[in-house]
Amino acid sequence: MDFILNYVYTVNEGVYFMGVRFRRSVKVAPGVRLNVGKKSASVSFGVKGARHTISTTGRRTTSIGIPGTGLYYTESSSTRANNYSNKNINNYDYNSTYEEVEKFNNTIEFLISLQKNCDYYYNWFDISTEPAPFNILGKGPNELESINNLENYKPNLLEKIFKSKLKKKLKLLESNIEIAKSKDKELYKEWEEKSNLSKLILSGDLDAYIKVLQDNKFLDNFGELVSSFNYSFSNKDTIIIEYNINIEDIIPEQYITATKTGKLSTKNYTKTAYYELTKQYVSGLTIRLARDIFGLLPIKTVIIHTQTNSLNTQTGNIENNTILSIEIDRDNLESLNFDLIDPFDALNNFKHNVKFLKTKGFQPIDKL
Repeated sequence: MDFILNYVYTVNEGVYFMGVRFRRSVKVAPGVRLNVGKKSASVSFGVKGARHTISTTGRRTTSIGIPGTGLYYTESSSTRANNYSNKNINNYDYNSTYEEVEKFNNTIEFLISLQKNCDYYYNWFDISTEPAPFNILGKGPNELESINNLENYKPNLLEKIFKSKLKKKLKLLESNIEIAKSKDKELYKEWEEKSNLSKLILSGDLDAYIKVLQDNKFLDNFGELVSSFNYSFSNKDTIIIEYNINIEDIIPEQYITATKTGKLSTKNYTKTAYYELTKQYVSGLTIRLARDIFGLLPIKTVIIHTQTNSLNTQTGNIENNTILSIEIDRDNLESLNFDLIDPFDALNNFKHNVKFLKTKGFQPIDKL
């Protein structure tokens, strides 16, 4: 049984007062203690670094920490409704709100800055001239390393005393040589396939182009942003991409903020703000597609037709319309500063067709 005195310092008109609170703590089972205070009692259980306390006042407290580090997390709740007050929101809820707002803002930032990043950069000429990893008639790097490990192995004390242990260790090292030979074969095969593919790519082989797109899972990178995707090659220098996007599924109509009391606040975007987001998203996605294609293949031109489903108010039917059609050449695209451009303004660097209204968004247009 432990008797605990808690000293509480208070200040009144510049004078310090010290009061004493009395609490009795009784160990009732391994890891379980009964705590009795003046106005309430509680039971706490758990292990060092993780405790859960239930009080007669209805309050439940969970404390999780890393012993010796000073880092801990505490969450409290109460079964009594009148214990909750907007003026005393716990830190967990408050922090959670700001995490949600930050997550939302990061998502929006990602959607309107797609043009800033590129997933690929293949230099097929450098790949084609890359030398073999080793002479196929000799020993590979993995085999040489394994042989060296065997030849230079020094037995420990136990292996010197118990020859069976040494024999077992040497047998393991010998088996590693065979495993290393297999790794070298795979290494050489990978180089050979990559070298042969690069030569086909540089010669303009369209089947090789398609293999590169498939092997790199090009379409998967845009799976969450694009509902359908088709591509074709008019020649070895030009690819035509036609894809559908559902803007309503991607760009939210509402945004969230945090109030002063730590609550989430949801508001509707104005039409102008909403369509501004869609403008940045659609144009940025188009530039990102072109950058990735140029990063994968040594082609000169990408023609992109962006389509979406929209309501025809004259017929009342949902129609699939082209909202952006553009022809992007490699030289002009690579001259842009992607961190500073406005993606919609950047479309003017290329031959394109688009119609955008501030309060109505993208309008149907004809393909180039």
